[in-house]
Amino acid sequence: MTGIPAFWADVVLVIHFGIAASLTLGLPVIWIGAAAGWRFVRNPWFRWTHAGLMGVVLAETVAGKLCPLTVWEAALRRAAGEGGNEPASFVGYWLGRVLFLDFAPVWFAVAYGLFFGLIVLTLLLVPVRRAAKPADPRDREKLNN
Repeated sequence: MTGIPAFWADVVLVIHFGIAASLTLGLPVIWIGAAAGWRFVRNPWFRWTHAGLMGVVLAETVAGKLCPLTVWEAALRRAAGEGGNEPASFVGYWLGRVLFLDFAPVWFAVAYGLFFGLIVLTLLLVPVRRAAKPADPRDREKLNN
């Protein structure tokens, strides 16, 4: 690992891995949480962010574009003098092996499309719930009188 750019390349990779993990694990967490009665799995911010982010990933893939985080990490690795797709750090090596699988782009598009379809289906089967309106203090006064 060579200096500051390599460190930041690893930071970008860790963030990228975290986003991918949250997308992947988010769907089973929603189903498990719905069965267990966990309220947060019906939170609109959580659910729409999950669906929207997966939609962006699918759109990038269908358009043949690389994820901006991948591009940014590669630029930082080049600036650090790291050649090819093999980062020199432990973190870069192992997270890169897990995150960047060696499949044809069409298989990623198919997998992302199916996964996005499951997310949309889950939005229908485990619907988002709006937060309850906070009670109006005047209503409490009426009940107490």
